[in-house]
Amino acid sequence: MYRYDEFDHGFVAARVDQFRDQVARRLTGELTEDQFKPLRLMNGVYLQLHAYMLRIAIPYGTLSSKQLRMLGHIARTYDRGYGHFTTRQNLQFNWPALKDIPAVLDDLAKVEMHALQTSGNCIRNVTTDHFAGAAADEITDPRPYAEILRQWSSIHPEFSFLPRKFKIAVTGAPKDRAAIQVHDIGLELKRGPDGGIGFAVYVGGGQGRTPMIAHKVRDYLAEEDLLAYVEAIMRVYNLHGRRDNKYKARIKILVHETGAEEITRQIEAEFVEVRKTELLRLPDSEIERITAYFAPPVLAEKPARSSAFEAAKADSAAFADFATYNVTPHKAAGYGVVTISLKPIGGIPGDATDVQMEAIADLADAYSQGEIRVSHEQNLVLPHVALDDMPALYAKLAEHGLATGNAGLVTDIIACPGLDYCALANARSIPLAQDLSNRFGSPERQKEIGELKIKISGCINACGHHHVGHIGLLGVDRRGEEVYQITLGGSGDETASVGTLVGPGFKTEEVVDAVETVVDTYLKLREGPDEPFLAAVRRLGQQPFKEALYGTA
Repeated sequence: MYRYDEFDHGFVAARVDQFRDQVARRLTGELTEDQFKPLRLMNGVYLQLHAYMLRIAIPYGTLSSKQLRMLGHIARTYDRGYGHFTTRQNLQFNWPALKDIPAVLDDLAKVEMHALQTSGNCIRNVTTDHFAGAAADEITDPRPYAEILRQWSSIHPEFSFLPRKFKIAVTGAPKDRAAIQVHDIGLELKRGPDGGIGFAVYVGGGQGRTPMIAHKVRDYLAEEDLLAYVEAIMRVYNLHGRRDNKYKARIKILVHETGAEEITRQIEAEFVEVRKTELLRLPDSEIERITAYFAPPVLAEKPARSSAFEAAKADSAAFADFATYNVTPHKAAGYGVVTISLKPIGGIPGDATDVQMEAIADLADAYSQGEIRVSHEQNLVLPHVALDDMPALYAKLAEHGLATGNAGLVTDIIACPGLDYCALANARSIPLAQDLSNRFGSPERQKEIGELKIKISGCINACGHHHVGHIGLLGVDRRGEEVYQITLGGSGDETASVGTLVGPGFKTEEVVDAVETVVDTYLKLREGPDEPFLAAVRRLGQQPFKEALYGTA
């Protein structure tokens, strides 16, 4: 993991002191809420429906056990005993008192964490594959490049006041687990013709009010040109991005209105100018320096097959399900990558208590080299677990309600906080997620359905990524009543697509039945149990599902 240097420590400490003074002036009334708003947003503080909310940055989703313990401490001391992991690989505390937030930031700084650039019209937290550094299919670890981008973009004077917020994602494997094609900039690590490392570059993806899949503007960008090319993209956006209408201010709108070919031409022209200075050329020594922070742990040699792991699967159906769905192949023989589902049946997606956070930190120390990852699907990951240790780990997870074997299944639901917390929301996401989880919660039902991603947003801003759900649910307000629209066929992986609206929305009391109708239609029409839901929808189109839902021919 990256460790703060002297500059990092000094910079974060200065920002905490500055914000402490700003909070004091707000509490005395010297600053009005309107005056305070831009200051708090620069420090990750939102004003939601019932209280302030603090969003904490978790760069590229990587946490140490020490950091996770601190998050548990903050949840217990300053919040209501839990935190909410988000689709940006961050953590939100929903109930801190404003007077306590400087103390929270002080505690975060002690473990090299902060809340900078988790809000505002700037480059947000750079995200990546939650299996980075461990996945068997990985070309190379994307986290060093995400860290380089983080250092370059933090309080960048030219890009701190962009037309709108800006999001970058990096993937290091052909299997895209970082959803790069629905980001403002998406970077796919790949091997060049000479065997060197470089990037395919995507620009102009995004969700929200106008969902779009990104355009590939470069098939191969040399490693040394990463910052120069990203800077060129940012300059084109900063110059031409709209500032007169926040709904049309994202780079995806600029790409759409200007045309991908013309935007590519402008980026390439700007890249030539940036590259002339040589100031942003990444030297090998700097890449090596940052990469050294992410050196893979030294793992004890293990046989590829574990008798203890196989015996536990034979003895327990629940453990067998956990092993099937929550354990992913590791690049080292005899190890697995473990997804800890934060989606217990009937639970609130993405929430973890202080006790659970501390328990996971302990388990990371005992079984996973002290490392934890946050996924954009609102789960946690232990990246380096020996297969021999899986039964013991599972037993400890079960003690804390964390052993649900449902990763990637119908109950592994993404949901934003919705109208229970968010001032922008039109509908409640959390109760709907809980109702769906209970409806489909039996292990037999989940296995029958197979891989199915349900994603729920309480408003058009799409924090629940509903546009790229296999089944997407969007809450809207219709004359004071909560109604949920259903989209089908979305995906955030390497075959990225935006879901298509099936038809009119459903009332709260109707929507779970409607989703079950969609699922039953799939089960009836699929070409055998090996055809996943997404593949079936793409083959069948919308019509069979429309007919099942609305009775229309």
